[in-house]
Amino acid sequence: MPSRILVAGGAGFIGAHMCALLLERGDEVVCVDNLLTGSAGNVEPLTKRGLTFVEADVARHVPVQGRFDAVINLACPASPADFGPLALEILEVGSRGVANLLEVARASGARFLQASTSEVYGEPAVHPQPESYWGNVNPVGVRSVYDEAKRFGEALTMAYRRRYGLEVRLARIFNTYGPMMRPDDGRVVSNFVTQALKGEPLTVYGDGTQTRSLCYVEDEVRGLLALLDSGCTGPVNVGNDEELTMLELAEMTLELSGSSSPIEFRDRPADDPSQRRPDLTLASTVLGWEATTPVKEGLARTIAWFRGMV
Repeated sequence: MPSRILVAGGAGFIGAHMCALLLERGDEVVCVDNLLTGSAGNVEPLTKRGLTFVEADVARHVPVQGRFDAVINLACPASPADFGPLALEILEVGSRGVANLLEVARASGARFLQASTSEVYGEPAVHPQPESYWGNVNPVGVRSVYDEAKRFGEALTMAYRRRYGLEVRLARIFNTYGPMMRPDDGRVVSNFVTQALKGEPLTVYGDGTQTRSLCYVEDEVRGLLALLDSGCTGPVNVGNDEELTMLELAEMTLELSGSSSPIEFRDRPADDPSQRRPDLTLASTVLGWEATTPVKEGLARTIAWFRGMV
């Protein structure tokens, strides 16, 4: 039976893919986004398929009507480039925004999925990172506005579960990439791809040995829905455990794009994690889910999409 689902941040990169997948399986979707980092263009085609779009800032209020079966919270600027200029907005949406959406879910008795992040692990002293690891976060660093907003969002979500019996899900998203990323969003994949396609130097920070585990966006949203539909509260890591160095990623981008751009090394930003790879045991055993798109294949699709944008 189709569900009525509210997607906060639904006009963003991951959010738009989530809305599309929900519509594809027959759900009724209401998307709320203030378009601070999302784009109306991401969801405009989906309105023709029945999506309802509401432009609003969930940190202020959530102007929606009727009951919902589920609320999915993907609302938060997530690019390191946003951590400085949008610091206060990130903290607000990670606190007031989460509380407002939890109240919507509570009013409907809806299931609530909070999209958290691998950034809660900070500079990990445990590798790979299991959900039981409490993390190593600098609470006053430039990245802390995002890291701590997401940690607070997890705590608030669990507080609602304990006090009100609200059915909740916590997902920790690892680096996600694919079509509909903002070309200028400052994430490593969009940086490398746009630089390669423009013939500009690919900026690798430090010596390029720091690692990330990149998950293709279609795999990511499948994993999030598997968690939403499961009986597992979480937190659950949702990502790809195919780990590679930033230098390897830069070289792969040059190969797949056919670019002759040079690689340029720069100083590493403060608190930039040295390694990141999820322990996916829970996702595999409890959700029966795994990422199936190899990085090389997903990166080729992403480059093809960006060629029409850059």
